[in-house]
Amino acid sequence: MHPRTRTQRQTRRASGRGGMAAALLAALVNLAPGVATAQTAAAPSLKELFETAWARQPESLSLQARRDAVQAQRRAAEAWTPEPPALEASHKTDRLTRNDGARELEVGVAVPLWLPGERRNTSALADAEAAALGSRAEAARLRLAASVREAWWNWQRAGVEAEIARAQLDSARRLAADVARRAKAGELARADQHQADGAVAAAEAAVAQAEAGTTVALQQLKSLAGGTWAPMATASAVAEPEPPAAAEPPQHPALAELRDRATVAERAAALASTQSRANPELTLATTRDRGASGERYGQTVTLAVRIPFGAGPRHDARVASARADAAEAQAQLALDRARLQSERESAVARVQAARSQLAAAERRATLARETRGFFEKSFRLGETDLPTRLRIDAEATEAERQAARSRIELAAAISAWRQALGLLPQ
Repeated sequence: MHPRTRTQRQTRRASGRGGMAAALLAALVNLAPGVATAQTAAAPSLKELFETAWARQPESLSLQARRDAVQAQRRAAEAWTPEPPALEASHKTDRLTRNDGARELEVGVAVPLWLPGERRNTSALADAEAAALGSRAEAARLRLAASVREAWWNWQRAGVEAEIARAQLDSARRLAADVARRAKAGELARADQHQADGAVAAAEAAVAQAEAGTTVALQQLKSLAGGTWAPMATASAVAEPEPPAAAEPPQHPALAELRDRATVAERAAALASTQSRANPELTLATTRDRGASGERYGQTVTLAVRIPFGAGPRHDARVASARADAAEAQAQLALDRARLQSERESAVARVQAARSQLAAAERRATLARETRGFFEKSFRLGETDLPTRLRIDAEATEAERQAARSRIELAAAISAWRQALGLLPQ
């Protein structure tokens, strides 16, 4: 074969490979920046998912019933007696023994009485329970928010990988079809076609793996939020509003829950200390009786007080248990305050690192695109071989992929920062 003819065929072969590789990589480059901002019409937002998930939680479903219980406890603390009055009635007769006509009928009312300080401490405990109910619900919402945020951003990451894998598969199939046409025309060898078909098989395997990851991430999200929504593309990766770094952080719901729990335990201990015995009772009764048949009935009035003895060890056990709960809550409050402070500092550092990483990734992607343009031109002029061209294109694609991932990581870091501050999804 003439050397010039061989050189021309090699040049055409390299040009064909380079053109199709450029088409593959160009598709990925054009896709990657839009992956993180593609909007799914069928998928709800992060805030909507959180609200839907909260509506399904046991804490949310039982919240109104617990509020009713707290209100009933308040009304009980405002009552005049610790327990409702009791009606007492008795009837005596000698009909089954002597049958002399002796009769006695007694009717009275027994009224329980508050112990000294018991009513005041009961009312204080009811107020503490009411405040603790709200903080407990907010803490439960925040714990759920952490699970929803984690599942949401895992889904975002999986969606990016799936979109890139599908774009690679489409480009690989177009490249394989072009190579098959050129091989049939005698412009390319069968080895080139085998390479293209192998690339398609590898892309298909990558798509299957990426879609499996997306399905797993989506099912984890659905297990929290429920529903039958089925997104057709990657959801929006728009970050939550970034909290101002200089502002004073709001009261964290987890700390508020522990603080209210400690208050409840302290007031329960105070109430238990006043309940050293059972409640005394005041009884007012009237008696109508006669000694024998033919006698007139007599009428008497009885006023009695029943004062139980002290409870002893049982009372001491209740007081000690309530004080132990209060001490445990106070200790846990101190530990969680230090832990949350560390989490806030770590979250701020993570956001700063993610922002720097995104800036570096975008700068790298810009440089890689410009470098690829230089090598495209030199490849068309025959100054660059095909392996170098493919390496440069692969580097540019990886740079774009890293930039897309960095956008999602920054948004996830901002969510973690808001979570550390005790803020709900927005």
